[in-house]
Amino acid sequence: MKNNHLSRRNFLKLSGKTGVTTAALLGTAQLGAMANASAQTNNDYKALVCVLLAGGADSFNLLVPKDNVAYQEYKNTRADLALPQEALLSLNNAENNGRTLGLHPRLTGMQSLYNQGQVAFLSNVGTLVEPTSTQALHNGTAKLPLGLFSHSDQISQWQTALPDIRANSGWGGRIADRLSTHNSNKRISMSISTSGSNEFQAGQTTDSFSILTGEKATPSLVTSEFEELNQALTTIYSNDSYVSPFRRSYRKVFNEAISANGEFEAAILGGQKLNTTFAADEFSAQMHMVAKTIAANQLLGMKRQTFFVTFGGWDHHDETIANMERMVKPLNDGLSAFQAAMQELGLAQNVTTFTTSDFARTLSSNGRGSDHGWGGNAMIMGGAVKGGQVYGEYPSLALNNPLDTGRGVLMPTTSLDQYFAELALWFGVSPSELNDILPNASRFYDSASGTAPLGFLV
Repeated sequence: MKNNHLSRRNFLKLSGKTGVTTAALLGTAQLGAMANASAQTNNDYKALVCVLLAGGADSFNLLVPKDNVAYQEYKNTRADLALPQEALLSLNNAENNGRTLGLHPRLTGMQSLYNQGQVAFLSNVGTLVEPTSTQALHNGTAKLPLGLFSHSDQISQWQTALPDIRANSGWGGRIADRLSTHNSNKRISMSISTSGSNEFQAGQTTDSFSILTGEKATPSLVTSEFEELNQALTTIYSNDSYVSPFRRSYRKVFNEAISANGEFEAAILGGQKLNTTFAADEFSAQMHMVAKTIAANQLLGMKRQTFFVTFGGWDHHDETIANMERMVKPLNDGLSAFQAAMQELGLAQNVTTFTTSDFARTLSSNGRGSDHGWGGNAMIMGGAVKGGQVYGEYPSLALNNPLDTGRGVLMPTTSLDQYFAELALWFGVSPSELNDILPNASRFYDSASGTAPLGFLV
């Protein structure tokens, strides 16, 4: 049976909307105990922040060839989807596979953090069932992920890390099943989501704790009408006259959800205040809320936390250049502000942020935009990142190259299992447990080897 905070998930949305106040839920003694927790140290604190670029980001227009030869290859293939060479942002020491790479012109913050050694890129990563040769792919003998090119299937596989079966748990949830004992607080999950329920954080005994974000990224505050609703619900569900075991259980879960929400709100309001300025867009609001939650990790009794943030709308079948221009700036601004907040908190070394997406896009144009692809590029950010490098193998972007499965849909050369194994080991998963967290990883990485899967984390 799952912990109570799992069943609370749907109630949390309600309790957040009802604007439960701290004073109504927590006594002076409990607030005092939470304040005393601030004397703890952050030496053993770690957090993973998963940013899902939902819809399939055109990541070969985020990390782009910049040298003349490779850029011309890119331009010939991408045609109307190609960014101007002179607009690309330069990166220090960004040579990979014989190509010099640059960034989308809106990624100014990522350029700066990359050159400071706090951002790295992982190239041509994607879902793979097993190591696959281009020959096996073209002669039809390769084992391929289920539902390749399907949004629902591929977004699920990035969260479950199980590309060849349907699964009901995610790799973040499987980590939480094993590492949640690091946390002294058992009432609030180590898995925090600003995007509601998700497969990434679904475990066998744990699940995500959903939180709400407003335009100023603060917990919901009380209003008179919500206070009245909350009082009515509290009266109903605190009534001891319920005889039915189901109703008693329902009342217990409801009350615990309200209490947990109040405890969370108290910690956020009582945590270290941030001077870092975040933009007003939705993605930045989510990242601000994650930063405020991390700032309160001691008050919440947390040593390990995962966060799940969704930035949707990347399925650009038309107007790709204009849509990317519109969306890359808030992505850049939200990530940049978040990393500045981690530096302000002195937790940059303790927090690693990484991006995922359904898939990349076709390199060739459909006449208006791009379509569903396969292997793409990811970003990793944090003080523990061996930044200023591009990991993996940046592929040729010429049509009909050996990795091209058609229309510039590139077969990945790095599996998401290698990507996630690096993150899991840094987070504290032992090598002996890695294959339980990532059952497919053993096809790509020997956890007993004593070497890192990819080497992008300290």
